[in-house]
Amino acid sequence: MGTMVIHCEWLLTMAEGQEPIHDAYLKIVDGRIVALGPWRESVADHSTEVIDAQDKLVMPGLINTHTHAAMVLFRSLADDLPLDSWLKEKIWPLEEKLTPEDVYHGTRLAINEMLLSGTTTFADMYFFMDEVARAVEESGIRAVLARGLIGTDPAAEKKLEEAVELSKKWKGKADGRITAMLGPHAPYTLPPEFLRQVVTIARHHQLSLHIHVAETRDELEEISKNYGKRPIAYLVDQGVFSRPVLLAHGVWLDEGELSFLSRQKVAVAHNPSSNLKLASGIAPVVKMQEAGLLVSLGTDGAASNNRLDMFAEMRLASLLHKVVNQNPTVLQAESALKMATINGAKALGIADQTGSLEQGKKADLIMVNLKQSHLTPCFNPRSLLVYSARGSDVSEVMVNGEWLVKEGEPVKWGENEIISLAAKTAQRLLQE
Repeated sequence: MGTMVIHCEWLLTMAEGQEPIHDAYLKIVDGRIVALGPWRESVADHSTEVIDAQDKLVMPGLINTHTHAAMVLFRSLADDLPLDSWLKEKIWPLEEKLTPEDVYHGTRLAINEMLLSGTTTFADMYFFMDEVARAVEESGIRAVLARGLIGTDPAAEKKLEEAVELSKKWKGKADGRITAMLGPHAPYTLPPEFLRQVVTIARHHQLSLHIHVAETRDELEEISKNYGKRPIAYLVDQGVFSRPVLLAHGVWLDEGELSFLSRQKVAVAHNPSSNLKLASGIAPVVKMQEAGLLVSLGTDGAASNNRLDMFAEMRLASLLHKVVNQNPTVLQAESALKMATINGAKALGIADQTGSLEQGKKADLIMVNLKQSHLTPCFNPRSLLVYSARGSDVSEVMVNGEWLVKEGEPVKWGENEIISLAAKTAQRLLQE
């Protein structure tokens, strides 16, 4: 990979206590960050490649901690429905038709969208995960993959075996960009015996859990009816919190549960667009933060968002919780940025590699083109990114020290082919 130095207008490292650096440099050697700081302190000899980014802001790549990538195939197909109807009447019947190749084409489309809007890592829960991993390997993006597990499925045992095999097969592959979790779907699809089995296997293989919890009021009522308790208490009974947990949504958690989850070091993936669009509710994110919970950001699948733009999620999260709490000082721009970067890396257990731009970490970064009307002037880079920027402002993307997007165009594959194949796949699914 060699050595390169990036000279930028602003450098936002997201390292603890580090202010944005104006007229800055970042030095990368063989895919890792080795130095950074004010440009006047940079040292580059004639053999070093210098990247001129003096009209750009360099920051860590964004981390999407909850999505179902291949569901881009269902974008705009099942809108304006409550979650239960959306799943049972629209999504699940279509998913039964999916082939491995369908998931591959859908995942490539999702990855392309994510890369072009500045996401360098995503956490995916779906199925045919070998095909998801293949798309990840080809694209250059970083991913944490979980085979979705539904205990009421007649083939649940076989799919649990697939989940374990995924973690073994892809460990260390794709230049170390792929890691795995187990993906038990949600309390209402996980009978006690099966969920305990998932936990036992997670312990044996030292795997974390990625699970939907307390997404809707209906879920609370269903779990209460079936088991006489709330979802968190039900999960406690099955030993779920004996493993590291990434909890998606958490919309209907109460304060006692937040305190408990904080003590258990549970990470939350907040999905504001999806929760609002499905009218699931508004997660108590400020109370989560006050309780000491680690809160990250996700898009959920494009079938319920309907975008995979983490800039949109940052802005919405910040504005939403200001109005819900009737307090303009909560969830400030810096907090939203943390949720989309370093908190995401911590939630996925990869903060030693990515999530901030620091010496020794992998060079997972993006450049934002500041020379635009809606990004001028730039008095406060953090505020500009959260309240003014959008995913289409990203001009360059690097993962593991490799350029994946240059001048707003994907480097490793042809975008037109990806769009065409995904569109044909979606049409076939609808017509079958």
